[in-house]
Amino acid sequence: MKAEKLSLTALERAMRCAELAADKKGYDIRVVDITRISTIADLLVIISGQSEKQNQAICDHIRKELKKFGKVQGIEGETEGKWIVMDYSDVLVHIFHEEQRRRYDLDGLWEKGEEKALPADLKATIAANAESFRY
Repeated sequence: MKAEKLSLTALERAMRCAELAADKKGYDIRVVDITRISTIADLLVIISGQSEKQNQAICDHIRKELKKFGKVQGIEGETEGKWIVMDYSDVLVHIFHEEQRRRYDLDGLWEKGEEKALPADLKATIAANAESFRY
């Protein structure tokens, strides 16, 4: 008997990426549906991290945990860790150092996209992550 390949919808994949990023203390996490305004992907996941090492850890965690649902198509910027892009075809994951996120303003660029609501428990985790970096 052949094992069935597990699969996720684009939204399930994006939400899972958001959860996995939160596991590694990612913050200011947004999931944006861009299907009506672009053909490059269905959803964007935009994540902030405090350092290059943290961003690399977030990327590695997402890659490992989603492997069972299909391989990432490509990853750019992982070595530097300032802005990492993970391409899952239907979902693009952007992991930013805060300074890069402000500079390139993907949030503003994709403001016409539909922001997807995150589950309350995930929002609470993300808020706690952000608060843990405040002095």
